Amino acid sequence: MKTPIITEQLTDAGRRIEHDSFAIVDREAGPHTYSDAQWQVVRRMIHASADFDFNGLTRFHPQAIRAGLQAIQSGAPIVADVEMICVGLSKPRLEHYGMHPYQFISDEDVIAQARIRHTTRAVQAMRKAQAQQLLEGSIVAIGNAPTALLEILRMVQEDRVRPALIIGMPVGFVSAAESKKLLSQCTECPWMLIDGRKGGSTLVVAALHALLALAEVHADPL
Repeated sequence: MKTPIITEQLTDAGRRIEHDSFAIVDREAGPHTYSDAQWQVVRRMIHASADFDFNGLTRFHPQAIRAGLQAIQSGAPIVADVEMICVGLSKPRLEHYGMHPYQFISDEDVIAQARIRHTTRAVQAMRKAQAQQLLEGSIVAIGNAPTALLEILRMVQEDRVRPALIIGMPVGFVSAAESKKLLSQCTECPWMLIDGRKGGSTLVVAALHALLALAEVHADPL
């Protein structure tokens, strides 16, 4: 396994802190049933949130890691439900793979369509992404809006849209757990999710950074 460069902290002090944090997570997390690659994702999510519940709440489609690495190595777009995900992602890491994040939640046309059609901005943002042909083969990253996840699943079922990977981690009380339960039943494309109400953009960013780190050290997808 090669030594990561792009996905490492930029200073020795930063690297020591991060590596020490990961060691604490490994020590305190207890037993788990994840593969080595899946644990890299879960561990980084725990590191980002200090919440050990994600050891168990996080679930993976059998092909999720492989699909995510292939998408990264091909420079696939990332379509997010909110700007926070795009801002949180490391630009140097994305640029290394020729990747670009997109989000449309605050676009004026998205807001106007949501008002006209009595839907949410998140739904219309996903429809705008589809109109721009960004969803096919993309990584869809949803950390805030359950209606965005429900719309993506509708597109998968009705429009035969095929993202490379759906990261479904919306947080909240209305339709968050339900949308993720529906995602867990999706057989058309790979996914990773957090069961229940927990989630959020921070967790999505952590999962993506873990995948970017895995892509750097593995020349071939797992």
